[in-house]
Amino acid sequence: MATQDPSITITPVDSPSDFDGIFHCVREAFGRQAQDAVWALMNPNWTTPSGAASGAAKLRARWEKSQTSLTAAGHPTTIFLKAATPDGQIAGMAIWVQASFVPGQGEPPTDDLGADAMAELDPQDRAFAAQMFRSLWRRRIEVAREKAESGAEPPAIFVLDMCAVDPEFQRRGIAGRLVQWGLEEAKRRGGLEATTEGSAMGRKVYAKLGFKPEGEGEDIEYVVDEEFKGRDKPPNLFMRTGA
Repeated sequence: MATQDPSITITPVDSPSDFDGIFHCVREAFGRQAQDAVWALMNPNWTTPSGAASGAAKLRARWEKSQTSLTAAGHPTTIFLKAATPDGQIAGMAIWVQASFVPGQGEPPTDDLGADAMAELDPQDRAFAAQMFRSLWRRRIEVAREKAESGAEPPAIFVLDMCAVDPEFQRRGIAGRLVQWGLEEAKRRGGLEATTEGSAMGRKVYAKLGFKPEGEGEDIEYVVDEEFKGRDKPPNLFMRTGA
């Protein structure tokens, strides 16, 4: 069982200098520990200094862009969280996104990764990545659309887009605190339903905090072309907290 480490603080990212440490957490968790083939595909040369610098720069650019994106209520649509030690070392991170198809209520969710994210991939890998993320985010997009069309109030969801803890700092309750921070923020924003795509490791933490799978709890089915059927596809489970 994870033991909480009270010396670790959970706060929104407030400095561009945090992103080298943030990418290190993501790289160690997704690249080395989970060996997530799709994450590795999207982060070429992640084991090298230049690859790490590139990965940190991509996250930093997303954070910088998010600084000017607010809901009609004045809330940031995207929040980058960091878990830090007393001496400033980054131990974990999370990204929470308020997603909505209603203007002023959040970022419209999309499965289009954009040209920049795909720039380093060859055409075949680009096609594979596009198909994988289309399947991965299908329910996220559908649920956000359902909220908008049903007249739900608020007509948005709060998405745990990413959560990673450096393996060196795991089993200290950090992942749970990063998730709990977002769930409390969802309540502050009018009781938003939270959703996520849980990895094999992450879903255990999410379930303890109130996330539930839909239906029979089957992993997301990746719909890909025949040529990609043999490629490694990391297991993920769509989970939600309920309205």
